[in-house]
Amino acid sequence: APRKAVPIPSKAPQGPQMNPQLLYALAALLVVVGLAGVVLPALPGLPLVFVGMLIAAWAGDFVHVGVPTLVVLGLLTLLSFVVDFWATAHGAKRVGASRKAMAGAVIGTFAGLFFAPVGLFVGPFVGALVGELLHSRELGTAAKVGFGTWLGLVLAIVLKLGLAFAMLGIFAFAWFF
Repeated sequence: APRKAVPIPSKAPQGPQMNPQLLYALAALLVVVGLAGVVLPALPGLPLVFVGMLIAAWAGDFVHVGVPTLVVLGLLTLLSFVVDFWATAHGAKRVGASRKAMAGAVIGTFAGLFFAPVGLFVGPFVGALVGELLHSRELGTAAKVGFGTWLGLVLAIVLKLGLAFAMLGIFAFAWFF
């Protein structure tokens, strides 16, 4: 018996193989969770925002948002890591924080998650204060270091929020124009 020829597709399938609406919903969820992660230290904020935007661009077959825009968004995401480390370290170094104060601020930030929203602001301060007290045992210095470390964390959050809204604006401009 003669064999039947199997047709060979002339062109590879384009775009995602999933339902685009499902991909858009996933993208929106990642962006929203990412925005929350800019303020909540347990979540990788701007990387999630970027992945959400990448998925939305992919779901739209990169028609609205192309590679150049995604490269800019990726660079802003990388810049967010630099901003985060710089602002936190700058606030802590400016007041002479010890390693124990820095570790305390990180621990306090995570502990503060359980007492949100107040704990998110008080936790890093209390953690840095306790860490510095363990280091120097002087309350005045520890309070100064706690405040400086807290100020650095707040500065990092404000700068990352600025980057997040810049990314949203760039993405929206690329999508609609």
